[in-house]
Amino acid sequence: MTVDLFAGVPIHDIAVSTAWYERLLGAPPQFLPNDHEAVWELAEHRYLYIEVRPDHAGHAMQTVFVEDFDSRLAAIAARGLEPAAQETYDNGVRKAIFHDPDGNEIGFGGGPA
Repeated sequence: MTVDLFAGVPIHDIAVSTAWYERLLGAPPQFLPNDHEAVWELAEHRYLYIEVRPDHAGHAMQTVFVEDFDSRLAAIAARGLEPAAQETYDNGVRKAIFHDPDGNEIGFGGGPA
């Protein structure tokens, strides 16, 4: 059974947010289903999308767990974005938290160093 995941992030401005997510994710959207959404495929059948929904903007919390945590953060930094916070849990799992222009929380998690 194939399961597709679409994790949504409500935003105010499609152009501003698309540019920010391109810097965060390192690529333009894979597709634009309409004039108020942009979609990135993070892994097979796993998508992150932004959608103009001003009344809800700023309240999303998404975390993407990646194998290449350190190199991912280095690549994001090279594109001019730094995490707002970083955490290491008791079990060694790490998390870097970014905030988009609307204040939505987009985190990257990774295994122990």
